[in-house]
Amino acid sequence: MTTPLLIFNDKGIYCEKADVYIDAWRPVEKCIVTHGHADHSRWGHKKYITHHHNVPIIKHRLGDITVTGKAWGETFVINGVTFSLHPAGHIVASSQVRVEYQGEVWVFTGDFKTEDDGLATPYEPVPCNTFITECTFGLPAFTWEPQARVFEDINTWWAQNKAEKKTSVLFGYSLGKAQRLLKHLDTSLGTIYTHGAVENMTEVLRENYALPETHRVTRETKKEDLLGNIVVAPPSAHGGTWIRKMVPYETASASGWMTFRGARRRRAIDRGFVLSDHADWEGLIDSIKATGCEKVIATHGYTDIFSRYLREELGYDARTEKTQYEEEQSESSKTTEGGDA
Repeated sequence: MTTPLLIFNDKGIYCEKADVYIDAWRPVEKCIVTHGHADHSRWGHKKYITHHHNVPIIKHRLGDITVTGKAWGETFVINGVTFSLHPAGHIVASSQVRVEYQGEVWVFTGDFKTEDDGLATPYEPVPCNTFITECTFGLPAFTWEPQARVFEDINTWWAQNKAEKKTSVLFGYSLGKAQRLLKHLDTSLGTIYTHGAVENMTEVLRENYALPETHRVTRETKKEDLLGNIVVAPPSAHGGTWIRKMVPYETASASGWMTFRGARRRRAIDRGFVLSDHADWEGLIDSIKATGCEKVIATHGYTDIFSRYLREELGYDARTEKTQYEEEQSESSKTTEGGDA
């Protein structure tokens, strides 16, 4: 029996022929990294390969590492296996990984979304035989509104708070979601302030991405400076002493999990905006169809339900595989550094 081109083992997704891992969750010799979120780019690998715009991101997060940057579509061959990176649209510099050997092509999506957010390089379908896809939001209940409509609601919320002389505190993960929020906030309404974690990452990204002016919240920042303005912060900042400086304030979270009734209440958030950096149900289905693949492997998300639908309703050869990215997929874990929704 022929060994599959990619297998799942206790360290990650492994290409035995090339002796290379993709998004390994344990230290390995050589690892291709799809994007900078902590559940996909782990510390401890000897050599990293990633998109060149992701190099400063993971260096900022992981420190002194040996990393090689690649352009979109640039091929590199290891022991006869051809690899290339293609836009995933999840966050800035996020990649799908294409793997080809003797005419057989596999694609691993990492995390991805199909809507062009105006910041990340938009997702591109990559033809393949086997498609390894995330399905974080692999239920029909998840259907995203166009982001223009969501940002209209966010900016209206900010304007209302401004009229009531309140500070707007908007939560989004410091890498990816925060910069997407910054990109589309209406700067005519006032000043954008940022939590230190968001500002640190935004400074790294300014080298390659156009982002609006922001001001770091520091000990010297006065409450009067913040009133009527907006503060973008990671979810982990909620409930800590840091936020007391914002009083009086209104809080909001931008996440796909805001689809669920009760999610806002469990997070003690005043307002929830449904804005995800992952594909919704239709985005997942359309992406699979666009690849022309015969086989689908569903990882991290609603894997069982999603793969069963692919088999029974659409006729795909579909199965599931467990990964350690799943540890970041529960709603409660979205306040961690692992992966934003």
